[in-house]
Amino acid sequence: MSRNDDDPPVGRRKRRSWTLDEKRRIVDASLKDGASIAEVARRHDLNTNQLFTWRRQFGVGATAPKDLAPILPVAITPDTTTECSAPGPTGQMEIMLAEGDRIIVWADVETAALSRVVKALRR
Repeated sequence: MSRNDDDPPVGRRKRRSWTLDEKRRIVDASLKDGASIAEVARRHDLNTNQLFTWRRQFGVGATAPKDLAPILPVAITPDTTTECSAPGPTGQMEIMLAEGDRIIVWADVETAALSRVVKALRR
């Protein structure tokens, strides 16, 4: 069996060449409303990363969804709360154990911490 010099070596793919018009047509297809980039790439037997590269080459950047708020600058300032700030919950709960021990839980206890204590008591 003879091999043509234009054939790729066995086990290797021949590198494809795309014209500028073909690339633009595929990129345009990926820009249509509702188009899936992965689906467009599969349809043209193309790696998705290659399609993203072509999109960048044609000046198509990643666009943020329109329903998201724009990113705004934020400045972090020192805490200005005072001890006279609005009062928070002030209640407490007392848990009496069978052996006479007691656990007092204030209203500001973190839920996750209280859950860990309760789970430990179940053992």
